[in-house]
Amino acid sequence: MRILISGASVAGPVLAYWLTRHGFTVTVVERAAVPRKTGGHAVDLFQPAVDISEQMGVLPRVEEWASRTQRMTLRREGARRPVGVDLSKIFGATSERHFEIMRDDLSAIYYDATCDDVEYLFGDSITAISPDGEVRFEHTAPRHFDLIVGADGLHSNVRRLVFGDESRFSSFIGAYLGVLTLPNTFGLDGELRIHVGVGRTVGIYGARHLGDARALFLYRSEHELDLGHRDVPRQKELLRKAFGGFHADVDRCLDELDRTSAFYFDSITQVHMDTWSRGRVTLVGDAGYSPGPAVGGSTTLAVVGAYILAGELARAGGDHERAFPAYERAMAEHVRGSRAAALSAAKTLVPASRLGVSGLVQGTRLISALPTGPSRAFIRLVSKTARLYNSMTIEDYRTSPATSEGRVGLASGSEVV
Repeated sequence: MRILISGASVAGPVLAYWLTRHGFTVTVVERAAVPRKTGGHAVDLFQPAVDISEQMGVLPRVEEWASRTQRMTLRREGARRPVGVDLSKIFGATSERHFEIMRDDLSAIYYDATCDDVEYLFGDSITAISPDGEVRFEHTAPRHFDLIVGADGLHSNVRRLVFGDESRFSSFIGAYLGVLTLPNTFGLDGELRIHVGVGRTVGIYGARHLGDARALFLYRSEHELDLGHRDVPRQKELLRKAFGGFHADVDRCLDELDRTSAFYFDSITQVHMDTWSRGRVTLVGDAGYSPGPAVGGSTTLAVVGAYILAGELARAGGDHERAFPAYERAMAEHVRGSRAAALSAAKTLVPASRLGVSGLVQGTRLISALPTGPSRAFIRLVSKTARLYNSMTIEDYRTSPATSEGRVGLASGSEVV
């Protein structure tokens, strides 16, 4: 059975890995000409995704390439003294198993785990999908596939071709995100610097093994802007307008906008669809159910979704009419929880008022002051994202369809496969 996956970032290679292990023949098409090597921005792998990565045999590389950010300094706009906190307290309290890693590094790790068994078509994209499974590409000759999966992110090409325009499914949650790569002239080594003000937050952190740094910008907007996601000059100008004069460190970052080797900007939106499947086509990760970039744990959700989709297809013997609905049922609760957690995180990370800014600073000060035990309890109490992912469960797809009645709780540290 031949399956085509569009997208080679995170969900695509993870799905390809498990599909090949279940005996399917997989091709992955990716618009980028080569696997991305710029490092990307930092993403979190919470316990379920860590467990799945371990079963893929790639956890040692994830550990090796983890960012190892250990300290955070939080500075309120206008304040003279920052608040410092040991991030190991936060990471240790939010998940029993957690890694922060650059997104493109994670993508490369998953790609390397699959490239010997999976056909990759780089520098190409899908232009048409027929109901019988014929797929047309920009460059490759047309081919027939039994199933097609869109794992191509928030602005999914597969979703547009099969389900319609993105505007039908995109829900803006009131904030924008920008990320740029810049020289590590701050001398950051395992440190995250956060500057927070009303309606805007900046995080600056080092990428030790890359020798450079990242600046992440978050700012609130009452309305979604009429802005194309590839209109880079205007995106940079919006960041200058929103953050100019915020702090000397932030101005230094803005000065690098026209020299940066890598830049990303987008609205923080959620994808809401009644179904992620139509005929032979389904969606996985941000393409089908993005909870919101940078605020909703979407990387972990994508890894879990890819694993479940592959497992349900295997369980159904490749019968997509059985597997796709089962996949959607298994993911529905996780997706709803991720959306709620993202909305809460966005409000916390980008406070809308001086009171919200003060609350964020005071909460950070409390965490830094409490001993490890009480701070762990406090963080667990207030962190919806941590509670969501630590309680996530998935099926154990090692068992046969006739005997697969149990569930494996990933939060318990059980094996996944």
